[in-house]
Amino acid sequence: MERNVLIATDLLKIKAVFFRPEEPFTWASGIKSPIYCDNRLTLTAPEVRNDVENAFAELIRAKYPDAEVLMGTSTAGIAHAAITAHILGLPMGYVRSGAKDHGRRNRIEGRLEPGQKVVVVEDLISTGGSAIEVVEALREAGADVLGIVSIYTYGMKKAADRLAAADVENTSLTDFDTTCRVAAEQGYVRPEDVERLMKFRDDPSDESWIGGAK
Repeated sequence: MERNVLIATDLLKIKAVFFRPEEPFTWASGIKSPIYCDNRLTLTAPEVRNDVENAFAELIRAKYPDAEVLMGTSTAGIAHAAITAHILGLPMGYVRSGAKDHGRRNRIEGRLEPGQKVVVVEDLISTGGSAIEVVEALREAGADVLGIVSIYTYGMKKAADRLAAADVENTSLTDFDTTCRVAAEQGYVRPEDVERLMKFRDDPSDESWIGGAK
């Protein structure tokens, strides 16, 4: 089974990715969404967790063989970075969303030497903003950021544009399009819902997909 299909199947099975086009979720921004994504659930599903971490390790070996350190995003990427680093025999650390207000006031936790080649481990790419902030913090500390690896991406144009502007590449284990296809094939959603889901992916602010509108 191809990696993207395997991970999509896993995420759907444990409802880490859950489609509900008939009863949309509401994001903090107010946008109505047909998808709920909580990749933290992979951590409490050992078989799925193993698939994710082994896929990360395989991806990093193939795409970033020169990686010297893995850095997780806080907080969701930390566990995945730690487990994957253990598989690969690499050091790991993580980047806080902001510097601590006490002690050494670190933002980057773990040893990082200037010039070290780093791969960022993230759980989810939506608009790309938080991952790019992590990349910028690492670059400011002198790291050579090779790229980002993530479990899942919505594949939104806004994220692609922001990542390109920041000159950093993200590679996800699976994505919105794949999980939509697998969800339809396995009966999680109706085949006729896929077009509606794609309309959301193309423009989250356009709510015409709600209620079956074409």
